[in-house]
Amino acid sequence: MSAPTDDKVVARLSTLDRFLPVWIGVAMVAGLFLGRLIPGVDTAIEKVQIDGVSLPIALGLLIMMYPVLAKVRYDRLDTVTGDRKLLIGSLVLNWVVGPALMFTLAWLMLPDLPEYRTGLIIVGLARCIAMVIIWNDLACGDREAAAVLVAINSVFQVIMFAVLGWFYLSVLPGWLGLEQTTIDASPWQIAKSVLIFLGIPLVAGYLSRRIGERAKGRDWYEQSFIPKIDPWALYGLLFTIVILFSLQGDQIASKPWDVVRIALPLLAYFAVMWGGGYLLGAAMRLGYARTTTLAFTAAGNNFELAIAVAIGTYGATSGQALAGVVGPLIEVPVLVALVYVSLALRRRFPFTAAPTTAARNVR
Repeated sequence: MSAPTDDKVVARLSTLDRFLPVWIGVAMVAGLFLGRLIPGVDTAIEKVQIDGVSLPIALGLLIMMYPVLAKVRYDRLDTVTGDRKLLIGSLVLNWVVGPALMFTLAWLMLPDLPEYRTGLIIVGLARCIAMVIIWNDLACGDREAAAVLVAINSVFQVIMFAVLGWFYLSVLPGWLGLEQTTIDASPWQIAKSVLIFLGIPLVAGYLSRRIGERAKGRDWYEQSFIPKIDPWALYGLLFTIVILFSLQGDQIASKPWDVVRIALPLLAYFAVMWGGGYLLGAAMRLGYARTTTLAFTAAGNNFELAIAVAIGTYGATSGQALAGVVGPLIEVPVLVALVYVSLALRRRFPFTAAPTTAARNVR
């Protein structure tokens, strides 16, 4: 069965999905103005937390991720875990290429700004476990593959984040004769981020499908329940964006040139990682759906963890924290644009793979 063309895919999108770039732009501007125009709103939001976890951000992310994970066909995960090319390609892109590329870009483009440089390196170490699920779903990627790759990233994040932080901020600069710095990120801090932002919605999504299908059948679950909860993924995304940008509205607005300096290596990073993932997937003949998933999981970053580590180590007003916040400022519009690039490339994609979930993935 041939995959639908990008025109058909876009035609089936809801109004909310079709004008997503507009809503995201409005949410970003609203967050920036909220942070600038209402005195103390950033402080008030920061105070609503438990054990260092921002409750408003956690709420937005949980609402955002639950509908997508509730769509996953968990009985099909074995078709992904048996795809060694996909798994190995993802591990190499995420844990070898990604951190090394961000380290290189940060040093090449921010040699005179050590705080921002360190912040970007931290962003590069924090592999995506949240928003990538939204981008993958909008681009009609393989949901089951995304769930597996995100789970793998989560495990590696707990094990490798602190180790890679030590290597890229202290050991490698020492070998190269560059300025060294340190990072303070406990395994519990990282595990806590994974458990909250991925574990809770993953368990909720799995139980929803299992209980719903047992009680009323798969047809009811797919055709009645899923359409009702589906829009909440984007509601959660927009809410999260408003909160994030309200927290740093003053800094972003008062340091526009610094934001531009930070944005340039980020733009290069997202383009190279997404493009590299797409080329690798095509070379390995993964098919459109899994190639798209590979590309987006490689390009996305766990900005929640990066910001938390930067604030915990260097302070909320530090340059490292600002670099972390600029991460989603650039990532969100860039990856939304790449969703549309993916859809445009879909009918021109040269290879198919079996089994694939591409036909099922039209929203």
